[in-house]
Amino acid sequence: MRIVLIEDNQMLAEGIQKILLDEGHSVDYFVDGERADQHLRYEGADLAIIDINLPNMDGISITKNIRARKQLFPIIILTARGATKDRVIGLDAGADDYLVKPFQMDELDARIRALSRRNTSLLSNTESIGSLAYNRTSRRLYFNDNELTLNRRELTLFEILINKKGQYISKSSLADTQYGIGSDININAIEISISRLRKILSAYSIQITTARGIGYMMDDKLE
Repeated sequence: MRIVLIEDNQMLAEGIQKILLDEGHSVDYFVDGERADQHLRYEGADLAIIDINLPNMDGISITKNIRARKQLFPIIILTARGATKDRVIGLDAGADDYLVKPFQMDELDARIRALSRRNTSLLSNTESIGSLAYNRTSRRLYFNDNELTLNRRELTLFEILINKKGQYISKSSLADTQYGIGSDININAIEISISRLRKILSAYSIQITTARGIGYMMDDKLE
């Protein structure tokens, strides 16, 4: 999942980034509110974590702008203000959740998972592909009730592809979702990851096809 983090407390931001990266997400990080708002306008996100007090544009204004543009991705507001009226202001602006500082990283992680599940509620919880079953809630793959273990990059790549099953996804989109927009990642890293995942999944009647200049598609292997 591609997450935009807007937070001017460097120590807190680094802690959040570590949690998100360990979970296999990509993170686009901003300190300046105005720059973050422009990024979200053109690039969007799968989820945004927004501090209220930011240079040049506050988090409430960013949240209002996101919703005014009819961008529907989930938003978590971070703030040191714990009063009920402050929480109401954030939620009324369009935020989906509100976390008061200081907080435990495990709590933030749990709230991200909850919002992620809500955001994919139109997708079935269990998806079958080839001879595997994928559980979106637990993020686990099974073959005949035995779990198939992938590393976090392979799992993230699998999730991106299965959510677009039967559709081509460009190499650049895969890179942006896995590593963050503008990350200094050699595009060949995606090709290597695809090759490894293709080799693993081929044993379970799943194919990843390549269309030159278009991208990659995952689907059931044709007999």
